[in-house]
Amino acid sequence: MHNGWDTHVSMMAIESFTATRKGQPTPPASGFKDNDNSELQQVSLFYGGRLADHWGMLGQVTYSQNGGLLGWDNTDVRYTHNYTLGNGKGGVFGLSFNNNPTVSDVFQTAPAWMYPYTTDDLGYPPPATPAIMGGFEQQVAGMTAYTMFDGSWYAEAGFYRTLSAALLNRLNAGFNGRIVGAAPYARVAYTRSVGSGDVEVGGFYFDARQGQIGSDARGTPISIPGPYNAYRDLGLDASYQFLGSGRNIFTCNGLWVNEEQTLNGTYSRGGSSNLRNTVDAVQLNGSYWFDNTYGVQMAVFRDGGTADPVLYASRTGSPTTQGSMLEVDYNPFGKSTSWHQPWVNLRLGLQYIYYTLFDGAARNYDGAGRNAHDNNTLYGYVWVAF
Repeated sequence: MHNGWDTHVSMMAIESFTATRKGQPTPPASGFKDNDNSELQQVSLFYGGRLADHWGMLGQVTYSQNGGLLGWDNTDVRYTHNYTLGNGKGGVFGLSFNNNPTVSDVFQTAPAWMYPYTTDDLGYPPPATPAIMGGFEQQVAGMTAYTMFDGSWYAEAGFYRTLSAALLNRLNAGFNGRIVGAAPYARVAYTRSVGSGDVEVGGFYFDARQGQIGSDARGTPISIPGPYNAYRDLGLDASYQFLGSGRNIFTCNGLWVNEEQTLNGTYSRGGSSNLRNTVDAVQLNGSYWFDNTYGVQMAVFRDGGTADPVLYASRTGSPTTQGSMLEVDYNPFGKSTSWHQPWVNLRLGLQYIYYTLFDGAARNYDGAGRNAHDNNTLYGYVWVAF
């Protein structure tokens, strides 16, 4: 409680503007123009805190103007307990019940928490990314066991299963196909203090077999029988953060993910040229914050994989997309000394995405004269939380 208010409940909202260098061939979503769009991108309500002894949660529901729906978002309910070994060392262990692989992670290099922390949803997303990078978010129920030992070693392992299409429809969550059986997930990381900062290195594994989808008479996605696709993801991550006195903060993060695909379902229905493909994602990003008020964030990225003309339906048949991002931010409120702290938090941000390759080419990637630079995206936002 804080001055009579329950501080376990919070809200945030993001109003944004998106402009691409060249207008899109068709509007990116219903109710929007082919360019220069503003939207109430996100309004979220959170509950975070204690449920009972050793039990807590972070739960989120979100509304977006793009789609006009209120649905559940990242949710993590967990049990936790301290332990001590005979040598005096110990740590924390527990169980996590969550709806998104990697959302239970404690490092911001994990796909669920990686940079960019907000970005446009009306521009041009990469044509292919590994399944663990959002392919199952809010569509699954998972249980993992985790431990943080001696403040340095983090390990987590568990399984995920898909929720029913009918339930996901009521929750206004997507449905990309049912996981066949259970999808195993494992994570290990090591962190330690180095001078006035800390360093982390780690890796993760995810293996899912996903069935095909069709639609019912109302157009609602449903599972259909037949062969399944298999996705096996292996990732490595690393980070360094310099905190110093807290006035000048530097952060560097790196993430690499490789996915091996066996597309039994897609290939059997004529949806791909190849039975087996690979998808890779690489991102390096860094940030500098002065006095937790003025920030600059930069990133380079490359998403690529096996060329497949039928699956990607582009002139080159390649999903390879690469570029860079630059973002400048200003936090007028949100520090420990801010007006009405901790109730009022405000960030103003301007982000630019620059593409050097899109769908495997710099020029005329779609066969209709569109170049990678035409998808360069300017994204401005106002982010308020209280």
